[in-house]
Amino acid sequence: MSIDPDNPVVALCAAGMAVEGDARAARALFEQAWEARRDDYDASIAAHFLARHQPTVESRLHWNALAAQHAEAVTDDRILELRASLYLNLGDACLAAGNLADAQTAADKASASVSDLPIGGYRTFVEGGIENLKRRLAEAGG
Repeated sequence: MSIDPDNPVVALCAAGMAVEGDARAARALFEQAWEARRDDYDASIAAHFLARHQPTVESRLHWNALAAQHAEAVTDDRILELRASLYLNLGDACLAAGNLADAQTAADKASASVSDLPIGGYRTFVEGGIENLKRRLAEAGG
């Protein structure tokens, strides 16, 4: 992926991922990333990581929706390799909240975006997540 490691938001999120065993410390770094956001790209990344550390389904859905909303507002190619994962996480959060129609829409957007990922391990991982989401949606009657 072509994510700029010198971007302050990316650096804070990477630091948060490095301490995810300490959920409080990780969340504090992700919150700092949210406060440091400069544009929709930064906001989508920070919201994505904040979503991972939410105590409720509703708050997880809120942050995942915010991540996708900001990603959709990015007008350059920086977001291309992130969209499939953002939509996958949004779909998962929608399903957990019982919003089957929204989960299906997000799954469809994730599927449509996966071609932006280079062939390799990460793409395979995301594709597997999308298939799993679609299977769970089918089981839920969506």
